[in-house]
Amino acid sequence: MAFWQELLIQLLATASTVLVVLAAFHRWVIKPYIDAQVEELKKASAQVEERVTRGVREGVKQSIVDLPDSTLKESTRTFLRFGTDLMENGLSSFLGTYEDLQRRGKDDSGTGPGNRPR
Repeated sequence: MAFWQELLIQLLATASTVLVVLAAFHRWVIKPYIDAQVEELKKASAQVEERVTRGVREGVKQSIVDLPDSTLKESTRTFLRFGTDLMENGLSSFLGTYEDLQRRGKDDSGTGPGNRPR
């Protein structure tokens, strides 16, 4: 047998032995370990969602409890003041008075969106 043939046979035998050992190691050692870790992560993830929901609820409740009364009273006052102004002035609180509308009309001097030269 020629030297190159012996070398080729040795190379193929070594490669096939290494592949068989690696495949066996993967099949009987690595794969069961990874499967166990995945199952553990699945169980943990089911519990995480429950804990996060509970934590968010407790956090919201605690933040509402911790709000100072002055903040709540001040925001209520602002809201009431806005409502009172709206009732007293009607839409003029948003649009302005009749005089404001006339003044805006004179300032535009007929060059509104429909009257602009093109």
